[in-house]
This record gives sequence, C-alpha cells and structure tokens, in this order.
Amino acid sequence: MRALSSPLRLRVLRLCAFESRTNKELAQLLGVNPGTMLHHVRTLVQTGFLAAEPERAGNQGAREVPYRATGLSWRTSVPGGSHVLVETFLQQIEGVTDEELDVTWLGLKLNAAHKAELEERLYALVNEFKERGPDAGGDTYSLFTALHPDLNPPAGA
Repeated sequence: MRALSSPLRLRVLRLCAFESRTNKELAQLLGVNPGTMLHHVRTLVQTGFLAAEPERAGNQGAREVPYRATGLSWRTSVPGGSHVLVETFLQQIEGVTDEELDVTWLGLKLNAAHKAELEERLYALVNEFKERGPDAGGDTYSLFTALHPDLNPPAGA
C-alpha cells in the first residue's frame, strides 16, 4: 500500500494509463531527477502497479524501457487516501486555466439511506466509464470527486 502513498507515484500511474512512457520521459514530464524517478518507477513495478514493456532503442541507440499502468490501482485503497489524492489533484491542476477546469461544489443534507444511494450511483457511473476503456482518438481527462461531512454547516442546518 505504501506504493500508492506518494502523489508523485499516483501521477506516474495517470501518465502511464493510456500511453507507455520511459523513466526519462516521466522525469521530464514531472520535473524530477531521473534517479529519483527510477526509484518510484521500480517501486510501482515491484508492487504490480506498472509493467515494463519490451525495450526499445532511444536516442543514440540507448536502451529504453517503457512502462504502462496495469490498472491495479483502480480497486486498491490508498494509505492516507483522501489527503494523498487531494494533494495529487492539486499538483495535477497546476497550470490548468480556469476555462479548462470544471469544478462543482455542492452542499447537501442527506439521511444515511440517501447518502448511501448517492455513493453507489456515483461509483456505478465512474466505474461504467472506466470499464468502457479509452476512446480511440479521445482526449485525456482527469476526474476527481469528494464527498465529505460539512464541518462548518450553515446556521440552522
């Protein structure tokens, strides 16, 4: 589970979800040292979250190993879950313009049965789109949702 406790590793999985990427490519995309990235990539490979694909020749004939996310993380709980995912989300949206970011925030007052229904329906919808697989020629998007108790409810709530 520690493999998923790092926002950087979660971002690696997202980058490798639809396209194989080498350690060097990942390091460049995420702005980290290739040696540091190699540590994270090896951790994800050893835990089954990334899989190495056949080697390919890179610049000047250098050996490159591309990696692809296995999808195992979809059903795996994340240690420190919500906070790690929120930090990952915040890192992911750096540089995204207001026009590109569609955010919804809604306050609800639900009984236990309606809260459970909402959670089940949201999960079913997200899982349906995940199970469809990627659209050929489609653009990549990231979806983040959070349902939490309101610790500062409005007066009279």
